[in-house]
Amino acid sequence: MNPCPCGSEKEYENCCEKYHKGESKAETAELLMRARYSAFAKNQVQYIADTHIPGTKDFNADEAAEWATTSTWKGLKIVNTKQGQAEHDKGVVEFQALYSDKENTDYLHHEISTFKKIDGAWHYDEGQIVGTGPIKRSAPKVGRNEPCPCGSGKKSKKCCGA
Repeated sequence: MNPCPCGSEKEYENCCEKYHKGESKAETAELLMRARYSAFAKNQVQYIADTHIPGTKDFNADEAAEWATTSTWKGLKIVNTKQGQAEHDKGVVEFQALYSDKENTDYLHHEISTFKKIDGAWHYDEGQIVGTGPIKRSAPKVGRNEPCPCGSGKKSKKCCGA
């Protein structure tokens, strides 16, 4: 059995492959999201490019191919979907994709993606990475006139903070 990477528990040939080969179009934003994830896992970068909103300028096929081929794709979880039904509706899919890099370090890509239906076909519009925002310090900030945390006894501004 050749399971589809999208997590549908179907065989790839009976699931996302028909989209990658252009034999069918994804009927919903969620199915398009699943097919795009599978395209990364199967190194079908042209499908990823083709399912962006027409005229997209910020997609780099070489970077996508590098990410697809140097990563091990470990699973997709659909967190939430909002599906529009009309011709020019939007669909929103929140998902988590687990993958590892060349060094076997695991990463979780958590994104809320927006899709638009144009001429009967769903296209990826944009995505917002979940969890991005201001970086929080793991330790409190040391003021200039406070003792240096290195233990020298000097003020921070005269020691490590110089």
